[in-house]
Amino acid sequence: MTRASLIAALVLCLCGGAHAQTQDGVPLMNKPLAAPKPAAAAAAQPYRTISWDALVPADWDPFKDFKGLDLQSMDDGDPRAMEMLKRMREIWDNAPVNATLVGQAVRLPGFVVPLEDGKDGMKEFLLVPYFGACIHSPPPPANQIVHVLPRKPAKGFRSMDPVWISGVLATVKTDSYMGAAGYRIEAVKVEPYSETVR
Repeated sequence: MTRASLIAALVLCLCGGAHAQTQDGVPLMNKPLAAPKPAAAAAAQPYRTISWDALVPADWDPFKDFKGLDLQSMDDGDPRAMEMLKRMREIWDNAPVNATLVGQAVRLPGFVVPLEDGKDGMKEFLLVPYFGACIHSPPPPANQIVHVLPRKPAKGFRSMDPVWISGVLATVKTDSYMGAAGYRIEAVKVEPYSETVR
């Protein structure tokens, strides 16, 4: 399980999400969209393919303040769960970014969460690592959300469509009604997701 999947699982636990399969009391989630092996990506285009885990600083532990909590024993309306959710949002909405990636030309897969969509296409959206983030479940930490501003409006995409984005990564914090993003990319390319590198 990747860190992004674990983060999603904790969010769903705190919000009462029901999942049949668990591992050590944490619901199993679908994995974030996978990037191909770095060697294949490097040969295919000038953008370096990165994973969602690369966006999280190595020394940041998203679970530090929640270790040892028995989330399974709390009901949806439990005041302790509500307090933990509030605390989690404060910490995660201000999650640190990986400064070593700033200014790099990167390629990242993810799911679309529209912010500004019109007849000409999507002018602005959030990119998230797993299906349902920000729409069917609460937002992940800010270092797991990328605010995307395509150079040209992205046509033919809908909410939760899987895509690849390519552009230079910046650390511009964006607070939107769908979640707080710690990163921004002015996307040169927005392409439908596939597991093979084009």
